[in-house]
Amino acid sequence: MKNLWTMAGFVMVALGAIGAILPLLPTTVFMIMAAFCFAKGSDRAHAWLMNHKIFGQAIKDWQRNGAIAPKSKRIATLSIIAVFLVSVLMNVNLPILILQAGILTCVLIFIWTRPNH
Repeated sequence: MKNLWTMAGFVMVALGAIGAILPLLPTTVFMIMAAFCFAKGSDRAHAWLMNHKIFGQAIKDWQRNGAIAPKSKRIATLSIIAVFLVSVLMNVNLPILILQAGILTCVLIFIWTRPNH
């Protein structure tokens, strides 16, 4: 079972790495899920991720008190706005835009109501 958790952790890390390049895919969420998987599967991989110079602190902040750094909140907000603007520019059907706007608004509310640290 530990091997499955470890493999799932590496899949999450891969998705997070892709998310670092693609603005539509979140990075930190996948790294948090990877930390969860590694905690169940591999002490070594878990320690590596928790001490990672880019993702480690964000994961620790989230695990300790559900916090999201202000810089991450701003980046997420800009990405969400960009995604919505692309949909508008692509002339996506109005019902889809309304649904997308509703979901993205809920995501923004969630992000901005989390503590900063």
